[in-house]
Amino acid sequence: MGNSMITRTPLIAGNWKMNLDHLQAVAFVQKLHWALKDAKHEDGSVEVAVFPPFTDIRSVQTLIDADKIPFALGAQDVSAHDSGAYTGEVSGAFLAKLDAKYVIIGHSERREYHAEGDDVVSAKVQAALKHGLVPVICVGETAEDLEKFGASAVPAGQLEAALKGVPASADIVVAYEPVWAIGSGQAATPQQAQDVCAALRAVLAKSLDEDAAARTRILYGGSVKAANIASFMREPDVDGALVGGASLVVDDFAAIIRFEKHVGV
Repeated sequence: MGNSMITRTPLIAGNWKMNLDHLQAVAFVQKLHWALKDAKHEDGSVEVAVFPPFTDIRSVQTLIDADKIPFALGAQDVSAHDSGAYTGEVSGAFLAKLDAKYVIIGHSERREYHAEGDDVVSAKVQAALKHGLVPVICVGETAEDLEKFGASAVPAGQLEAALKGVPASADIVVAYEPVWAIGSGQAATPQQAQDVCAALRAVLAKSLDEDAAARTRILYGGSVKAANIASFMREPDVDGALVGGASLVVDDFAAIIRFEKHVGV
């Protein structure tokens, strides 16, 4: 595979979900930046991205620019459409103008509460790429799926569907979120995460090519905490984390970002 030459910069992504108004968001990002500076965190060793609600993005962008804060900005969703009569939707064109780099697509909550199937996820991936955004493609299985189909069948199928028509050169991120682990306090074991992430990397190789599989970062999400992040990051196919609840607590999120320091990886 020849991927020993490729180093995947770890990505720690904070999905705030529906939390923090724009004033709280600005205060949070400032505090996180200070906490990392105080801890002498070296920018660049790990990429940090925050995914605020739409109403916060402009304020966070302004702060990041003004204070030269080394965080990437992302959105939690994107419309499959560019513009038009789609009340309440947000176009990738608008997000690109706000210097958003990433957008989460196919999160389990969107799949569950908004009935987003593989076709919608695929259309949104195409929309993100069209506007120069990096889609963070979320895949995962419920406890029921796990019992019925085994460990990686459902997420692998979801990823395959999301990659239809995606060029091998595309910049994407994959996030494996076992639905049974999200918010349950019960994370997958590092070995469970590794097994599925390895299977997802095989899908990348098959659907795109070997180079894309070697280059693309695969994140684990689901009850990630400062106490368990290092054990996930030791696994060869886990390249970062999509963090929910812990990304809303400055000290917790800062400790997760600094996983290399507080436990030998």
